[in-house]
Formats: sequence, C-alpha cells, structure tokens
Amino acid sequence: MNRTQPITQPITLLICALGGEGGGVLTEWLVDTARHAGYAAQSTSIPGVAQRTGATTYYVEVFPVPLAELQGRRPVFSLSPVPGALDALISSELLETARQIGNGMSTAARTLVISSSSRTLTTAERMQPGDGRADAERLLDVVKAFSREHHVFDMGAAAREAGTIVSAVMLGAIAGSGLFPFPRDACERVVRGGDTRAPEKLDKMAAASLRGFAKAFDTVATPRAQAALVTNLLATTVNEAPVARALPADVAQIFPLPVHDLLTLGHARVLDYQDAGYAALYVDRLRQVLDAERAADPAGANGFAVTREMARWLALWMAFDDIVRVAELKSRASRARRVRDEVKAGDDDIVKVYDHFKPGAPEFAALLPPSLAQRVTAWDRRRKTPWALPLKVGSHSVFGMVSLRVLASLRWLRRRGSRFAEEQALIGRWLDAVVKGTRSDWCLGHEIALCGRLIKGYGSTNERGKRNLLHVIDHLATAPLPDGSPAARANAIAAAREAALADDAGTALDAALLRHGAPARPVPVQPIRWMKRPPGAATPTR
Repeated sequence: MNRTQPITQPITLLICALGGEGGGVLTEWLVDTARHAGYAAQSTSIPGVAQRTGATTYYVEVFPVPLAELQGRRPVFSLSPVPGALDALISSELLETARQIGNGMSTAARTLVISSSSRTLTTAERMQPGDGRADAERLLDVVKAFSREHHVFDMGAAAREAGTIVSAVMLGAIAGSGLFPFPRDACERVVRGGDTRAPEKLDKMAAASLRGFAKAFDTVATPRAQAALVTNLLATTVNEAPVARALPADVAQIFPLPVHDLLTLGHARVLDYQDAGYAALYVDRLRQVLDAERAADPAGANGFAVTREMARWLALWMAFDDIVRVAELKSRASRARRVRDEVKAGDDDIVKVYDHFKPGAPEFAALLPPSLAQRVTAWDRRRKTPWALPLKVGSHSVFGMVSLRVLASLRWLRRRGSRFAEEQALIGRWLDAVVKGTRSDWCLGHEIALCGRLIKGYGSTNERGKRNLLHVIDHLATAPLPDGSPAARANAIAAAREAALADDAGTALDAALLRHGAPARPVPVQPIRWMKRPPGAATPTR
C-alpha cells in the first residue's frame, strides 16, 4: 500500500424529493457526471411513506479522488445513509427537510443543507379547521441550527419560471454549492445529453432544464461568495403578500405605521369587493378600534396589535363570498391567464374551461330584500328536498363569459340584499365587543379581535363560525362569569377560540365553554323531512 496516498472518505449526499419531481433523474445525472469526470460513484434509493405525493429519498456517494489516482484500487461505498455522517442534504420541500433533520441526518458540524422554502401540505395539515400549517419560521430555525451551511430558496418557483421540473433546479443548487469536485460544464453536459457540438439544436426540455440549472446555480453560488448575503436570503424566505396598491394619503395619516401593511391590503380588498363607500366604512370601523386601543395603550407598547388584527379579519368578513363575488372572480382576465399558464397552453392552443355551480335558494335570497328573502327561504324549508340549480358554464365561450359578467355586475344589488344587512349587523356586534373589550383591558380586546379567525369558508362552515363567534362574545366577553376579571375573560376567550379551530364538530368548544362557566352552544334547529317509501320497498327490520 502506498502510505503517501491520503486516506479520504466518500462525499455523501441525501436527496429528498416528492413523487413526480424527478429525484431519480437527478440521481442519475449526478452519478453520470461523476463517472464521466473520472470519479467513482454509487447511488441507492429509499422508498418513503405515502405522504403528500409520496416522499422518496436517494442516497449518493462520490469518492473525491479520481480513479486515475487510486492506482487500481476501488472505494467501498455504503448502501444507506448514516445519521450524523452526511456531508450534504438537499430537499425540495421545507417540512421534508426538517423531517430528515429530525431523523438525525444533519449535524451542525458537518452537513450542508440546501432546501426549498416551498411547502406541499400534509394530510394532517389540511384536516385542521384552523390554520394547520407548520410554522415556516420554526422549520427554518431547525435548518439553521442543524447545518454548517444552509441555502434556502423557492425551488418550485424557480422551476416554474424556467419551465422545467425541480430536479434540474436541485442539480444546479448542488453544482453551485461546490460539494462535488466537478466543474459546472460537466453537469451541464449531462443535462444536454452529452452533445455540446450544436447547442442551438437543444430540445425544449433540455433547454428548460438548463435554464432551471443556471438559476439555481447562481442562487447558491452567489451567496457563498458573499457570506453576508446568506442571512439576508434566509430572512426573506417567508412569503409575504404583496401590497396591492398604495394606501390613500388621508387614510395613511390616520393610522400609525405598524398598521399600514395590513390596512393597505384590507382597504384594497374591500374597495375591490364593493366600492369606495364600502372602503370608507371599513376605515371608519377600524378607526373606532384604533381610538379604543390608544385609550388602553397610549404609548403603543403592544405595536397596535388589536388594530392590526382587526384590519385583517374585518376586511375578510366584509368581503364575504356570494354568487356575485364568485362570478366576478371567475370572469377576470387574470384567472384566464392563470389557467393557461397552469396547463402550459401556447398562443395557438385552445383551452376550454367549464365552471360548475349549484346555487340554492339561500344564495338567490341573499340578493333579495329581507321581506322577499324570508318568503323564498320559508318556501325552500317546506320542500321535501332543498332547491338548487345545477349549472355548467363554459367561461371560454361568449355566452358563458357574458353570463358571468352580467351576474358580476349585480354588485349594486348586494347592498339591498338581505344577507348584506345580516352580515353588517353581525360585524357590528363583533366590532362593538372589540371596542368595549379593548377600552376595558387591552388583552381582552386583542383576544376578541383574534376571534375573527373563526369566520371562514362558505355555506354551513361560514354559518357555524359566526354562531361560534357570537356565542363566545355573548357568554365570555360580557355575561357574568365565576371569575369576571378582564384577564380571566381574555384567557377564557383564547381557550374557546383555539378549541373551536381545533375541532370542527364543536365538542372541544362546548367543553371549553363549560370549563369557564359559560353555557354550551344550543343545538341548531334542523328541519325533519319525511320521505315516502317507494312502492314495493321492503320494510326495514331490526
């Protein structure tokens, strides 16, 4: 044995991808690149559990010394990754990255972590009535704590911009990290298919893959050359909603700067939903909250959090969904462009879009005056089965688009409708509770404002959320309690709100109400519909 030959270990890489993202292709690219460059390499795949679109991991080992320098010797590779012995971990999904770190695959002393900041929600996250998403900031903290170097960016967005799949972006990120001793052109050669004599003859897939490769390469290589840029990159990985339009100057002067971001979005949403008068009502309501918060917290020590939360949830409630809003959103030109982009349609391609609707009597009654609306809903309750009108509208056709635009133009009728009046009355009750609660105790007002999270969805989900909110306000915010102090009320409201968001059936909410001395929610009235047994049907037996 030549004692002068340095003893080295293989470079180890774990690739984590979801089904359909080309993790196997990426592994083949890396192994082919290594072998063409004269290095020994081996890969294995580890099928994962069926979560989201199916997580699969691939393990790659590359010996960093060229075969020509090994004097005929061959390295011995491992078939599976060893926790704590990884040189690099790359993942196309942030929660999957954290999951592998939780398995001990990454260490702060050794492992380079390259991860996408994008998320594909798990089934457990989707099942939560409230916001069940894992906290992205906490996941990023895990990545930072258990890596010697980390690069986090939105791989999905980079792939979409380049018109390719995530595997090409991941290859570019690996090449840009300097993990393997291959030059950039060696990786690009494999993506091209090995032929570099006629780059102008590249097919569309290879060209798109090279665009994605280059974008990721620059994203990772640039901050490595400028270490100060890494922190800035990670600080901007959380997606923030863009500001829709500038806040009117007269409105901006009323509210403090910490409120402006959410106020701008809320004001734009309400203005887009109805008209300038409705946006002015939104500002007036929010100003009532601001006055109450300034009275309770003159120094603004809490960052005007009550007003900020109300700016968010008040706008969402005031812009409630109805058939006019649905028609307007589905007939927008931006929606047509988004659909064409999603199906990757060319300029000459024909795309047909059919929208399915099934509005019932309550949806039509919502646009009628209260007296007529009551008659329509009473008639619907007397029917054996609720009335509904199934519709299939081709929004790509002239007739379909005209139908949607005509319905969308009825926003002026919304103000005269029964539902508009009902929603404004309910919003007024919630707003009054927030204002009074804030003047009494800042924490109490803040908890009541956060109850706006209960209003979401449409149909029965929306109605249930409003009933829950009003019951919490009536019995925990104002009604007598065994401990009626503001602090106790705030704690009770917080517990009830979290219980309502965690349990769609409402069992946890009722338990929380009873635990704090409030009555459980009343059982909602449900009509009993008697159905005739079809002739000849067998009589049920026990």
